[in-house]
Amino acid sequence: MALLRTAFRAALPPTLPIAAGFLFFGGSYGLLMHAKGFSIVYPLAMGYVIFAGSMEFVTVNLLLSTFDPWAAFLLAIMVNARHLFYGLSMLDKFRGLGWKKPYLIFTMIDETFAIDSSVHIPASVDRGWFMMFVSALCRSYWFGGIAVGWLAGGVLPFDTKGIEFVLAALFLSILLEQWDDDRNRQRGDGSRSRPRLAIADFTASARAHVPALVGLLASAVCLALFGPDRFMIPTMALMLAAFLILRTRLEDADDTNGARKGKEQ
Repeated sequence: MALLRTAFRAALPPTLPIAAGFLFFGGSYGLLMHAKGFSIVYPLAMGYVIFAGSMEFVTVNLLLSTFDPWAAFLLAIMVNARHLFYGLSMLDKFRGLGWKKPYLIFTMIDETFAIDSSVHIPASVDRGWFMMFVSALCRSYWFGGIAVGWLAGGVLPFDTKGIEFVLAALFLSILLEQWDDDRNRQRGDGSRSRPRLAIADFTASARAHVPALVGLLASAVCLALFGPDRFMIPTMALMLAAFLILRTRLEDADDTNGARKGKEQ
């Protein structure tokens, strides 16, 4: 018991910031499921089986649209493809954990990956139980948010129509934050006011925004070609192909910006 208690106390603090986000977005998801007419069993079951926030939001429309398992499978793979790379980088950390390893693999999401890969675990804390509690706590936050959101959906005095826009708002905020971070990283010192008039600086600034521009352009093209109901999978495929083609140039741009920043410092 002392071993478990020590691991829990070590795992709780780094997960508390995640609790705030999960309670909000889990609540939005529960509220959305209630607005679409699903019983509380559905969001809780999907939270347990899927446990991937963006995919759970997408699944709402999949359940309400024409049955197409192949499209759902491809969409799930593309939306969560980043977990393939997460898994490769965590092979060493999960090695030797015995029966805990399958659970840690199943519950690995962006947040648990960030904690498990970056937080220094004290020597007095069992590594396996620490990661187990990180995953269990994150799941409990998500389930709690879903339950609160779904229950609140039945008593809210206003119309919840349009609540599904919360996912689009989340992705938009991530895009804007990434755009701003790329711009500041290219400037090197984080300044927002210094003019950048040289052609080389303009080119470097444009390269910094290539990933975001590729995503926006691919979405616009596929939306025009395939329509709002079928553009998601072609968009993901087009983005993947574009990034594979541009990978070398993007990596060279990152190396150039890093070298420039080192010289300025």
